[in-house]
Amino acid sequence: MMDDVLVALKEAADCDRAMKVFEACEYGTSGDIQFGAAVEKKCERDFPFRLAEPQKHLYQREMTACERKYRNQEGSMYRSFTAFCRAEVARRYWRRARKTATP
Repeated sequence: MMDDVLVALKEAADCDRAMKVFEACEYGTSGDIQFGAAVEKKCERDFPFRLAEPQKHLYQREMTACERKYRNQEGSMYRSFTAFCRAEVARRYWRRARKTATP
């Protein structure tokens, strides 16, 4: 089942669709780390090259903030929360990039 979800995430047409698959198929455990990473990868293929250095730095800070948010919490559900946080940050930047690219 996990492999099927990963295939669906990789085959998703875009970042939003990948995030919808992630939301529909989440485990609520550390297994979501792989799903979140696939969403990040899908989103990041379209925007990092469009970011100026200050924006790239801000993006990395937001991703790091996701890591820090739950780092002192025990339990695999907190790994899932971190994965979702990171995927949401990536999607937010992807959406911004799409808005600025559209005339």
